[in-house]
Amino acid sequence: MTSSDDSLGAGSEETAPYSESSPDPVTPAEHPEKQSASVFDGVRKIRTVHLAAAKKQGEKFAMLTSYDYLTAQIFDSAGIEILLVGDSAGSNVLGHESTLSITVDQMVPLVGAVAAGAQRALVVADLPFGSYQQSPEQAVATAVRMMKEGGAHAVKMEVNDYFVDHVRAVAQAGIPVMAHIGFTPQSEHALGGYRVQGRGETGAKVVETARLMEEAGAFCILMEMLRSDVAAEVERIVEIPTIGIGAGGATTGQVLVWQDMFGLRQGKMARFVKQYANLFDTIQDGARAYRADVRSGAYPAAEHRFDD
Repeated sequence: MTSSDDSLGAGSEETAPYSESSPDPVTPAEHPEKQSASVFDGVRKIRTVHLAAAKKQGEKFAMLTSYDYLTAQIFDSAGIEILLVGDSAGSNVLGHESTLSITVDQMVPLVGAVAAGAQRALVVADLPFGSYQQSPEQAVATAVRMMKEGGAHAVKMEVNDYFVDHVRAVAQAGIPVMAHIGFTPQSEHALGGYRVQGRGETGAKVVETARLMEEAGAFCILMEMLRSDVAAEVERIVEIPTIGIGAGGATTGQVLVWQDMFGLRQGKMARFVKQYANLFDTIQDGARAYRADVRSGAYPAAEHRFDD
C-alpha cells in the first residue's frame, strides 16, 4: 500500500461499467430503523469472524497503518479495528523511495512492535516484495515468520490471478490472508506507474480476481486506487469483507496511511486522503521551542533538575 503521490487519484472519468446494475450497498445509516448493536461491542480481541459479521450486518470498520509500539497503542485505544504493518514502512520509516526495498528481516521487528502495542485490534503484516512471489511454499514460509516471529494475526499479499495457489496455500496453512488487488505498489513498474485501476474493460478482470481470491480462502479483499463502481461490484459479489483506499465508499472498511491522514507527511496528498490533524507543524513548533529554550538557558529550569 502506497503513501501519497502526485499522480494518485488523477485521471479522467469513463463510463461506469457497473453503475446501473450495482449500486453501492445500503448501509445502516441510510435506514436507521435497521440499525442494531455493533458486532464489535464487548469484543476483547478482534478476529476475522468479527469482520465477516460486520459485513453481514452492514457495519463498517477502520484500518490504519502502524509501524511501532506507541502508535499501535494509540490507535488501538481509539478503537481502530485493524492495524496494518505495511511494506510502506520502507518509505515511511526507513526512507526508501518505494516499498520494494524493505526486507522480511526489517519487517519482522516492526510487526512485533505493533503486535505488542495492540491489545484489541487485529494486526495484519504485509509480505514484502520478493518474499512470496516465487512459489506457494515461499509464501507460506514468509507468512509463518510474520506469525511466529512477529506475532501477526494475519498477512496481506498483493495479488493477481497468478497468486491463487499462493493464497490458497497460506490459507490452508491456517494463516488468514488479506488479498490486495487493484493498484498493487509492488507491481508499479509492470502497471506503468501509479495509475487508477479498473478503467474500461479491465474492471471485469478485477472483479473476477476478487472472486478467485475469495474461493482460494482469503478472509478479506483490500482494493487500492480502484474505480469506485468496480469496487462496489466487488463488495456486492463477494461474501467476505472488503477494504478500500481510494476505492470509494461502498467497501466494508477503509484504510489510510497514518502519516498521511495526520499530516506528518508534507506535500500534495492523494485525492482519497482526508487529513485529520497537522502533526508536522505541531512537532516542528515544539522542536523549535525546545531549541530556543536550550539556547537561552530556559531549559532545564529548576523543576527539571536534581539539586538535593
